[in-house]
Amino acid sequence: MNIRHCRAVASVLTMIAASSSGAAQDRPASVEPAPAAATTAVPEQPTNPCEIHVWPAERFSALTTGWLSGFGIAGAVADSAGHAKGDQGRKAALASALDSEGQANALGSLDLSKSLNIKPSRIVIHNQPLDRKTVNKISTRRADSASPCYSELIVADVFYQKAALYGRSLKTLFIFRNFGTAKDKPAIYKGWGGNGLKLFPPKEGEDVQAANNELVSVFKADFEEFARNASRPKTAS
Repeated sequence: MNIRHCRAVASVLTMIAASSSGAAQDRPASVEPAPAAATTAVPEQPTNPCEIHVWPAERFSALTTGWLSGFGIAGAVADSAGHAKGDQGRKAALASALDSEGQANALGSLDLSKSLNIKPSRIVIHNQPLDRKTVNKISTRRADSASPCYSELIVADVFYQKAALYGRSLKTLFIFRNFGTAKDKPAIYKGWGGNGLKLFPPKEGEDVQAANNELVSVFKADFEEFARNASRPKTAS
């Protein structure tokens, strides 16, 4: 190979090397994947701090009065004696249809906070009734709760009555105790709700379930009547 030929080959190699270098410069650098954006944990919403604790009644009663009650004490005694056995059966039927679970389900289906005109509150149902003798004696919270807006709804008495003049009715005594942030000495409102019955107690051959359903419905109506009175602005006498 002569010198001229060698120089030509060297020139070609130089051109190839220069071309490769340019291509390397034009090739984009490899791109690393961007790190994932940091996520911010969203704190859970606090549960409702307000609570209303509900206790069912343990005391039921039934009283039937006829026309004899209008004839003085002797008439009333005779009237009571004549209906005593029937009233025992009606009391048992009342306690069965409105047992603790039945009362809890009925009140739990209502918007108690709205009816009582208090802050929206979580309903806490207590299935075990309070000792009736202690209801008016204990002024502290009946539940172990640190709620800053705490209240209690106690069903004190459930009373079936049939009067010759006025017919059948269900009367329910409620006690509402509003503590707020306090642990003792709440604001108390006590009162009855009362509404008429048409189906309860059922006679032999009548629909027992329909009568019981009516009883539950009237029980709720009793509460609504009580709540309207409890939330009504009080005026100084």
